[in-house]
Amino acid sequence: MSTRPLLAEQDTTEHVRQAQSSFEREIVDEVRRTVERDPLVVVGMAQNPFVKKVRRALQDAGLSFTYLEYGSYLGAWRKRLAIKLWSGWPTFPQVYVKGVLIGGNAETVEALADGSLRKRLDGEDD
Repeated sequence: MSTRPLLAEQDTTEHVRQAQSSFEREIVDEVRRTVERDPLVVVGMAQNPFVKKVRRALQDAGLSFTYLEYGSYLGAWRKRLAIKLWSGWPTFPQVYVKGVLIGGNAETVEALADGSLRKRLDGEDD
């Protein structure tokens, strides 16, 4: 599997590296700590129908999860951008199971249907 190309560190200036490191750092650290700590995490935003769908699907499956919400379509875009840059996932929601990003709504619904989400939660898919 190929990975998304990223600009190499040596192809950036020190100023750019500092800006990258500090861009909405407190939000990225909050998400990272939560993903490391909690078994099932949904990162989303208000007013997004796919965030609502994934939360409902997890609730209907009887799963408890931590929900982190960052703004709506009208605000907090910088925070959401920082999260997207950190994760490499371009949309919300972002669903993490045992520290692993499994995707958004469609991928989560699929993982619920095929049982892989529960297996990962139970430590059977490590």
